[in-house]
Amino acid sequence: MTISLPPKLNSLPTTLPIEDAVRIDLEEGIPVFRASSTVQSRIEELLAKQQNIPLSAEEEKELDCYEEIDDYLSFVNRTIRNLSVAPTQQA
Repeated sequence: MTISLPPKLNSLPTTLPIEDAVRIDLEEGIPVFRASSTVQSRIEELLAKQQNIPLSAEEEKELDCYEEIDDYLSFVNRTIRNLSVAPTQQA
């Protein structure tokens, strides 16, 4: 079995609260990593603002970083789920 490495993150948003940035839920006994409610609120705030007025360059970069982090967490979650449902191999 080949295990892929997670993609490399280029940076984290400076506004990302390092503490409490990610929460872990259990679904069917499998850990699932998600952005915290604080981070989700910030993303929703930026998206709502974007609907009315253009975001500043800094806000666009922040939103892009959150998207990159979301992609990363999705990759980690897929990898964990795939490893947990893979049939046990006998030696």
